[in-house]
Amino acid sequence: MNGTPVPPGAGGKPAIEDAQTIRRATTAAALSNIATWYDFGTYSYIALALDQVFFPNAGEWAPVFTLGTFAAAFVVRPLGGIILGPLGDRFGRTRVLSATIFLMTLATALLGLVPSYGAIGIAAPLIVLFIRMLQGFSVGGEYIGALTLVAEYAPDRRRGSLGSLLEFGTLIGYMLGAGLTSILVAALPEDDLLAWGWRLPFMLALPLGIIGLYLRMDLEETPAFRQQMERSPAMTTMALRRVFQILAKHYRSAVLIAGGLIVAWNVTNYVLTNYVPTYLTTTLPGHGESGTSGAMSATLQVAVMLAMLIAIVFVGKLSDRIGRKPILLTGSASLILFGLPSVWLLRTGLPGQVAGLLIMGFALLCFAAVTPSTLPTLFPTFIRYGSLAIIFNVFVSAFAGTAPTVIGVAVTTTGNLDWPGYYLIGAGAVGLASTLFLEEPAGRPLTGAAPLTSSADLPTPPLSDDGVPMENPSKDRPE
Repeated sequence: MNGTPVPPGAGGKPAIEDAQTIRRATTAAALSNIATWYDFGTYSYIALALDQVFFPNAGEWAPVFTLGTFAAAFVVRPLGGIILGPLGDRFGRTRVLSATIFLMTLATALLGLVPSYGAIGIAAPLIVLFIRMLQGFSVGGEYIGALTLVAEYAPDRRRGSLGSLLEFGTLIGYMLGAGLTSILVAALPEDDLLAWGWRLPFMLALPLGIIGLYLRMDLEETPAFRQQMERSPAMTTMALRRVFQILAKHYRSAVLIAGGLIVAWNVTNYVLTNYVPTYLTTTLPGHGESGTSGAMSATLQVAVMLAMLIAIVFVGKLSDRIGRKPILLTGSASLILFGLPSVWLLRTGLPGQVAGLLIMGFALLCFAAVTPSTLPTLFPTFIRYGSLAIIFNVFVSAFAGTAPTVIGVAVTTTGNLDWPGYYLIGAGAVGLASTLFLEEPAGRPLTGAAPLTSSADLPTPPLSDDGVPMENPSKDRPE
């Protein structure tokens, strides 16, 4: 790509990683991801209560202000990526990931302690805004760090299936947030929910984060990072200072391909998980359409995510067999063809809402299952964490994280309820163009790293009479 140099040490003798270590690293990344995205699920599904707690006098604009506070986290995500990503390339993936999970957990727990607007006035939403920005900064290095760690630990032949486990954790985090919120909304009287009930989900992030921190601190560095430090530690120091220059000179095509896939994936994600709950519970009833209650909306979201949870690892494994591109093309085409009809279905009552959510969920599944194993293949080890952290957070912040707020403003000002569908069609078009220019990465080693296999994938050597493995069976076998 654009005269991309092959980093020293790329290719060569295959590396073998212990199967138990691979499982521990992948599990740790997935479990820690639960704690990170639990907050995003909670914030999205308890938005109705937050409207009244922090924006009681905003009227019909209260949902927009709440979504705007959600979007504020994306303003600082690029800053987090710019600072934390290159540090991960310089000092190691696990050190930075331990710091990010600590920051995220602390911020989420603090959010549950913020006084209401009625108690301290305008200071309340301003404090929430600051906490959301702190969360955004930590997520700027968190998700891509976990993605990089899994990709670099995954054997080349199983990177799709192991990469899908990261999104398995994301879905569980969203489901925990949505499920707990729906229980609280259904079980508590409105006065209790607004007085103290909304705080509980945020406070419960503390034990989840502690578990995630413990698991991450117990991990050793990835095989690819260890190889890089053995070959040329000076390259990681150079990358810390020159990552933008390296990307602009050698990886322009990779930046555009990665950015397009990130936009398609995350616009679909945030429309489904963040905007649709508000659309169903507030926007549609406000326009005289058939909406639904907050509890029912959360229940529908959990059901769709449960279906995705069941299928996502299977789709990841499928991508190891048929490639990433066919699945990405399927997701992009489904957004283009069915993005607008899926939104129309949301306005036709409960059966249509189920169908519309399933269509969006299928498109999201295609991206979520294979993009985590696709993005790391576009950049070499010495700039992988930093480049992906910068690209991911810039594109998510500019085009995806702001999507719920932009759609909310567009619907409120124009009265046109089709705006979510327009966004989905645009996301599909961007995803389609990016996938067509993507070189199929399935089964190939990561750029700048030796081919990687798991000890579990090696043939088991025969045993001698005394039970010792025979390193050279043909030589050791008696005549």
